[in-house]
Amino acid sequence: MPKTDVPGTAGITGHRLRWWTELPLIVLVYAAYSAGRLIVRGDVAEAVDHGVGILKAEQFLRLNAESPLNRLFTANSWIGVPADFWYASLHYLVTPAVLVWLFRSRAVHYRAARAWLMISTMIGLIGFTLLPTCPPRLLSKGHGFVDTMAQYSDFGWWGGEASAPRGLGGMTNQYAAMPSLHVGWALWCGVMLWRCGRSPLSKVAAVGYPLITTLVVMGTANHYFFDALAGCAVMGIGLLLVRPVQRLAEPVMDRLRERFLSSAATSPAPESSFVGAGCQTSTGERIPRQRKQSAAAPGAESSARPADAGHPADAGDGAAGWGLPRPSEVESLGKAH
Repeated sequence: MPKTDVPGTAGITGHRLRWWTELPLIVLVYAAYSAGRLIVRGDVAEAVDHGVGILKAEQFLRLNAESPLNRLFTANSWIGVPADFWYASLHYLVTPAVLVWLFRSRAVHYRAARAWLMISTMIGLIGFTLLPTCPPRLLSKGHGFVDTMAQYSDFGWWGGEASAPRGLGGMTNQYAAMPSLHVGWALWCGVMLWRCGRSPLSKVAAVGYPLITTLVVMGTANHYFFDALAGCAVMGIGLLLVRPVQRLAEPVMDRLRERFLSSAATSPAPESSFVGAGCQTSTGERIPRQRKQSAAAPGAESSARPADAGHPADAGDGAAGWGLPRPSEVESLGKAH
């Protein structure tokens, strides 16, 4: 059920969160990101040069952790196969799951967390555009890397082209290695779990998920260590931009909400379904009779007597119950004549 009124969130959210507005927004941003990855495919030779340059820089700094991890994953299927499943699926499952959890249970943090994730994702797309990078698995064999996704493809749905399903390798950009958003999204999940989780298990997952994801992306030869660092840097920049972006977007969202509310206010009000033409029926009354309007307030009904309003005190008055005049009313009529 959608999160409605949460104490202390009025100044943060601004208006009530609705899943039917959040879901299309997230789908739209992810679709734009996926389409952008395909559009910004760079030159293969340039991407290979960038990959080799990153690898040499790591080797110079003695930070080349990809090679030993890749040999470990390649030689041990009981490590390599789960790692491939981890790489191919969890970022599609865990990230949306954390978003839904925040939306349902931690509405105070949801809006800023969602903005942080989207901004960082768009920054990552800029990185793919400016620096197309060949992953280690696509380098020449002389560099010593083995594509574990291809090696263990019989165990999963993926083929020899990254984590894309068999036959759909053309739908992914294999040279979008820098930065690693696998690591970036995992870091986002970890921060949210650590900050908003309350159980010891959530704290363990907050640390373990991004750490294991970093080892997996390097061991499967899909990313360099520098790619992982770049993914963390992208998330850091995105976090710093959350408030400025929200300040810029808030007037636009307010304008859209005002237009929506004004259009709703100007819509014709539904006609009254009351068709009694001033006739009301009191408790026990079978034939409705016309009520006189008050002279002091035209258009307003005069206050009904207890019998007219069905007051419990008059429930035993048989004359009033049938709508006949009371004895006092008969006497007053006689005096008038």
